[in-house]
Amino acid sequence: MSMMTRYEQEPAARLGVPTGALLDALHDALISERKLLDDLIGQMRRQRTAVASDDIESVNESTFATHRILATLGQARTRRRQLNILLGGSEECTLRELEDMLGDQVETRLSDARLRLTQAADLLTREVGMNRKLLREALTNTDQHVRTLVGAPAVPSTYATEGVAAPTSGASRGVLVNRTA
Repeated sequence: MSMMTRYEQEPAARLGVPTGALLDALHDALISERKLLDDLIGQMRRQRTAVASDDIESVNESTFATHRILATLGQARTRRRQLNILLGGSEECTLRELEDMLGDQVETRLSDARLRLTQAADLLTREVGMNRKLLREALTNTDQHVRTLVGAPAVPSTYATEGVAAPTSGASRGVLVNRTA
């Protein structure tokens, strides 16, 4: 056997998985990511309901579920980045860029999966924004409620924000200093 024969066989062995199988794997990855985003959307809604009904246990459960989903989503995104590389793109290649690069090889189902993933991501962004706003309001209301219960001032007493605090009446100024001097 000559060296030329061995060399000619090596490139065939390097081809590995056909592009069709890679596109199927990419489609599955997009569907998996979208399902995970849908699960996150459900958790955001569950969390809002729990906050509105003062159900601390459900808030905690939804928070832990969110962390688990985010960990799985991180793994799914790693898988997609690996597929991007195998399909000829870079790790950070966007789905639209990958579609443009692959051209006619991209089927309608892959474009639909990309679109649905993008829509789910947009919806999740809105849901997270609503939760942040609701949680901020809930914290403010709880803070005001606690201040009312303990008789604390409505505004926390801190250093003056304008640089100088307004002087109090001069009657009790220096009493402690005068008594100890």
